[in-house]
Amino acid sequence: MKYHAGEASLQQLRVWAPRAQMVELAQGQDRTLMLEIEDGWWLAEKSPDHGQDYAFFLDGDGPLPDPRSSWQPRGVDGPSRRLDHGRFEWSDQGFQPAPLPSAVIYELHVGTFTPEGTFLGVLEKLDHLVELGVSHIELMPVAQFSGNRGWGYDGTGLYAPHHAYGHPEDLKKLVNACHERGLGVILDVVYNHLGPKGNYLPRFGPYFTDRYRNPWGSAVNFDGSYSDEVRRFFIDNALMWLRDYHFDGLRLDAVHALFDFSARHFLEELALEVRELEAGLGRHLVLIAESDLNDPRIVRPTYAGGYDVHAQWNEDFHHALHAALTGENHGYYADFGGLSPLARAMETGFVYDGAYSVFRRRRHGRPAPDLCGHQFVGCLQNHDQVGNRAGGERTSHLLTPGQLKIGAALVLTSPFIPMLFQGEEWGAKTPFLYFTDHEDKHLARAVFLGRMAEFADFGWQPENIPDPQALETFASSRLDWQEMHLDIHAEILDWHKQLIILRRHGLDLSSGRLDRVRVDFHEEDEWLVIHRGSAIVACNFASIRQTVSLDEQAVDLHIVLASHALASLYGRDLFLPGHSVAVLSCKS
Repeated sequence: MKYHAGEASLQQLRVWAPRAQMVELAQGQDRTLMLEIEDGWWLAEKSPDHGQDYAFFLDGDGPLPDPRSSWQPRGVDGPSRRLDHGRFEWSDQGFQPAPLPSAVIYELHVGTFTPEGTFLGVLEKLDHLVELGVSHIELMPVAQFSGNRGWGYDGTGLYAPHHAYGHPEDLKKLVNACHERGLGVILDVVYNHLGPKGNYLPRFGPYFTDRYRNPWGSAVNFDGSYSDEVRRFFIDNALMWLRDYHFDGLRLDAVHALFDFSARHFLEELALEVRELEAGLGRHLVLIAESDLNDPRIVRPTYAGGYDVHAQWNEDFHHALHAALTGENHGYYADFGGLSPLARAMETGFVYDGAYSVFRRRRHGRPAPDLCGHQFVGCLQNHDQVGNRAGGERTSHLLTPGQLKIGAALVLTSPFIPMLFQGEEWGAKTPFLYFTDHEDKHLARAVFLGRMAEFADFGWQPENIPDPQALETFASSRLDWQEMHLDIHAEILDWHKQLIILRRHGLDLSSGRLDRVRVDFHEEDEWLVIHRGSAIVACNFASIRQTVSLDEQAVDLHIVLASHALASLYGRDLFLPGHSVAVLSCKS
């Protein structure tokens, strides 16, 4: 049975509890028996109305919130509240987001993006994002999680927007306002695990299995007994966000932790149903996966044995760029460093495509010569790579302003879909730390100890790791919006704006053709030159001024954009100050 939660009008209330002998609907002090209909589903004879609270009792055990609750105003452990999605009046009819190949994505965390930390707070800053030139915002997970503050990757009420961010209709107002301003909206969703606090799914049915384990414990049951309805639960969730909240796409967290050995993988089934929804709505929808596998099957079409996801995050590109700029070589950065991995990432997408990984102590990945750059999302920063550092340091804490400009140029002129992380556009100095609000002190302590163990690989000392539970850890992670008007911050912001304009309207920088990317570099002299059709991007990673001789086949060379006023061109000799980059136009 397909249960499409949240269609135009309130449906009769149902719940899947295949092992229960009796299910009761509780409203206040009243409890009424529900009817068992088929395949483990139970139906309420009289369903609550919009705005009414309710809960379930399973064989006398309860009260339990609805696994498909659309509204949890009192948090993960409180009663569910009915939400009629048909009540909201949308004004975005006819809106179509920019095609993903032409996208510039901006990742943000609702709780720290503004002082208010709410959906409506984000709405107030949309004009800044429009002026910056991005095409899509990507919200870190907003599904209901324990406490008031957190990253959102430990959600348990997957159908309900987080109560501390505002009313569910506030989220709709945000999406609607984005569409009115021409911005697409992507939502980060987590289908590989649920958080430990408020996870009532095991009380209802076999949503998890001990046959596989992932870093968070038992894996989701995507291929065992009863898995049809488990898959349905997560697919319906994806469709709900796209249909009822008008999101334009989903970013799927850590798909390498989805264990499914069915003939049709969960991702393939999800992609198929999203495309069916897309056809029905007449609105373009996209799926972007985070994967640690370096496996092109994630984005290959189904006829080629793939899962047909539109794009995936390119961690190799990030690691190669970060290591080249910072010189860091601990943890997984041990597989990178120097300019060679960065050049390879630019030309082929994956650096590790079957090559031996020192960090993993095995071969990793497989070749992907058929992939387009537009099937990768590339970045210098994201929530993981900043927030999973002990001190939440951004690249603005690690690099000179000149190096920041090189990093921005390589992201925004790359053959990949570029992504920025909140505040990156002005070189924000506020950290982005890992923060939680677990009411269970034992759980909070366990999480803290687990993170310290992870940080050991990077050589970070426990005494330097802020307490995730401390309010100041969260508060210090809020963006300081006054920064962007000050000195170097304003200069870096203007640099990002110029690069986005150039990517959209000049040269061949919007192309995803990896076969047309050629990179020359010199490890000792620390320069790198990328040839992309009519564009050349030349970078001086060294701290001293040097001359880079450009390709003799390029003619009509001239500088279009440079990060330093003293960058100059004499014939084919490009003079670049230390830590600088120039974008040139040419004919070849």
